Amino acid sequence: MNRFRFSNLMLVLGLLFIYAPMVILVIYSFNASQLVTVWGGWSVKWYVGLLDNSQLMGSVMRSLEIACYTAVAAVALGTMAAFVLTRISRFKGRTFFGGLVTAPLVMPEVITGLSLLLLFVAMAQLIGWPQERGIMTIWIAHTTFCAAYVAVVVSARLRELDLSIEEAAMDLGARPWKVFLLITIPMIAPSLAAGGMMSFALSLDDLVLASFVSGPGSTTLPMEVFSAVRLGVKPEINAVASLILLAVSLATFLVWFFTRRAENNRKRAIQQAIEESAADAWKQPDPRRAPAA
Repeated sequence: MNRFRFSNLMLVLGLLFIYAPMVILVIYSFNASQLVTVWGGWSVKWYVGLLDNSQLMGSVMRSLEIACYTAVAAVALGTMAAFVLTRISRFKGRTFFGGLVTAPLVMPEVITGLSLLLLFVAMAQLIGWPQERGIMTIWIAHTTFCAAYVAVVVSARLRELDLSIEEAAMDLGARPWKVFLLITIPMIAPSLAAGGMMSFALSLDDLVLASFVSGPGSTTLPMEVFSAVRLGVKPEINAVASLILLAVSLATFLVWFFTRRAENNRKRAIQQAIEESAADAWKQPDPRRAPAA
């Protein structure tokens, strides 16, 4: 009983440590006072004022755009890397390739950002691209960073899959690409959704990489917030952070809901197919019990 109470206490403290700052942020976004730390009553004027703050809203839209692009590209590249690591058991340089895929996980972001900056500068001198750093270079940097997370998540899911299902489909005449699209993708859909949401959140939250590879007119929301916080936290920052928190929470819930429903439908279809196969096998007569002439 004491152990149970202690575990519950630690769980509650952990949840409070994680979510209490978010709740306080949302509450103070409705603070009528211009001083963030002084409560002046309830008001929505800071949310209305966001419509007039074109610089802040521009950085928000820019960050959301980059995060969406990063999520799509990271899921595609990370999934391909995961398939190579899990489905191709032996090839020359496999260990080296695995190290390259997971290197961004342990590499300090400062080193990664500086390396990408030097790479873009060298490419601009050699081939003339990119002519200037902006959204494209930030997107490439974020994709490089987030694809490693997707590869790890998808690899873990691929190792748990029952290969007999894919082998049975190919024995029935399905081509590999059809097996991949109709069987493998639905089975790893939860990990793809998790990797996409993780990539979206990491890109939206990144400050270090964007600071290295951004250029004029490509300021992201973390860069804008960091610049504003050095002069003091403004109430508009609380308002825009609350809106982003609401949007991310809603998107996470929708992804979880549809992924869970798809997984339940898949399990139900498999169970139905097993029951139908068992029923057909029971109805067929046993040739060993054929009536004697």
